[in-house]
Amino acid sequence: MDNSVKKVLFVCSEITPYVPESEIATIGRYLPQGTQEKHKEIRAFTPRYGCINERKNQLHEVIRLSGMNLIISDVDRPLIIKVASIAAAHTQVYFIDNEDYFKRKYIDRDEHGVFFPDNDERAIFFARGVLETVKKLRWAPDIIHCHGWISHLLPLYLKKAYKDDPIFSNSKVVLSLYDDTPKESFSPDFMDKAYFGAVSEKDLELLKDPSGINLAKTAAKFSDGIILAGETIPSSLVSYCRDRGLPVLKSKPKSIADGSYIDEYNAFYDQL
Repeated sequence: MDNSVKKVLFVCSEITPYVPESEIATIGRYLPQGTQEKHKEIRAFTPRYGCINERKNQLHEVIRLSGMNLIISDVDRPLIIKVASIAAAHTQVYFIDNEDYFKRKYIDRDEHGVFFPDNDERAIFFARGVLETVKKLRWAPDIIHCHGWISHLLPLYLKKAYKDDPIFSNSKVVLSLYDDTPKESFSPDFMDKAYFGAVSEKDLELLKDPSGINLAKTAAKFSDGIILAGETIPSSLVSYCRDRGLPVLKSKPKSIADGSYIDEYNAFYDQL
């Protein structure tokens, strides 16, 4: 891109301080700030989990962005958009909300550690909700950086269902892979639910076996660059990314700890 990246969209499964600190949540907090400090425009999106205290974090609904329904499994699901500011970072965070999918007080497993049976639908809703909201914002990102398994359908939808939308005509997808790949399988009809727009059976063929690894491979299949951000990413997933000939950046624990990964990631954006 010859240093032409001006706008970066961050799509994160978790962002601190809204949820407890984790590797994804911490990067979701500081990478957008560091990227903005490099004079790029940024937007950041995350789900509005029920464990997020709206009053404490001063979330409020953005009426002009809300009000759309997304049809998933033949049911109209209202898309609610909320926003909050991280004052210390001079950044805003947009929250994708829906009472059926995100009201519960846990992120992806219940109080007994059981994987939510509708996590497939939550991923569909989140990915489509982000893209529809960015369209409404009329903000054309150069880079869309996906973090966490719940963002893994976004590359597919961007490249297939939204490929003719001028807002996304120049968008490249960076996929960060972490150690959060679900070991559980998603629902058996995940593939059928995921059809949308120009998405074809071939695009979704990996989800005939709806495992966490196959969802991640589907994300990689439609991405333009991969960041290996975890230490225990399945070797079959790493091999799949490398075999596709994609640019791959391996982040180092030291650079994550000292913050220098922000420079490395931004340089990676600029080379795509």
